[in-house]
Amino acid sequence: MANQRSLQLSFSWSKLFILFLLILGAVIVLLPLGIVFLTSLAPPNASTSEAMAGQSFTLASYQEVWHRGNFPLAFANSTLVALAVTAFQIVTSALAGYALARLEFRGRQAILLLILTTLVIPFQLLVIPIFVVLKWGHLINTYWALILPTAANGFSIFLMRQYFTTIPVELEEAAALDGANRFQILTRILLPLSRPALITLFLFTFIGEWNDLFKPLVFTTKPELRTVQLALAEFQEEFTNSWPLLMAAVVIASIPVLVLFLIGQRQFIQGIGITGIKN
Repeated sequence: MANQRSLQLSFSWSKLFILFLLILGAVIVLLPLGIVFLTSLAPPNASTSEAMAGQSFTLASYQEVWHRGNFPLAFANSTLVALAVTAFQIVTSALAGYALARLEFRGRQAILLLILTTLVIPFQLLVIPIFVVLKWGHLINTYWALILPTAANGFSIFLMRQYFTTIPVELEEAAALDGANRFQILTRILLPLSRPALITLFLFTFIGEWNDLFKPLVFTTKPELRTVQLALAEFQEEFTNSWPLLMAAVVIASIPVLVLFLIGQRQFIQGIGITGIKN
């Protein structure tokens, strides 16, 4: 009995210690976000000390940022680009992932290795050849210059390939016996079963494109093609000394990403966990 009681006490103390570490980690992560949010609620002309003190709260900074930073157009551009790139990556990753997971052909492992090799190549190294190709195709200063360079991605292909390998082959064989072809098996069986992986791919791609500053900075010069991150960078240069305005701009630019992640976090975690089960 004494040994059992001591084990229970040690187990409860270990749980309390883990809970303490989790709370401490949450505070460390959320404290800077809370400071950013509280500072954004200060009046636009407040000094740094007044903004950090948070003595008065107002939405005036958000209203001024939204209009002076021309964020409506930037939000529309970023949404268009992010959704287009996400759609392209879902199509290309599903097709390539299915081929690498299910089709037997010579050089399949070599192609998979080549795709994985692209993950270690920084996008910045490919800027010059991509720029030359886009210029040759008269695509500079167009939406296509922001969409096509990332329409396919090695990580996305690997993600879908890994998920497809977790789905039993017997389902496909049964569908084939019923007369379904490869495309029907992919679209009617595998993709509906791959919802966690698709949501994970959507979140990864959309958030990555939404936060991308490099492509709009290099491939576009027209103000009407300005994205959220480019508008945020220009706004920071113009209002360097106004912390409430800067923090309000950061919050505005971060809202879509936070909302998407909160909506799809469960499927995101499930997709990441399952895709690492099988090689």
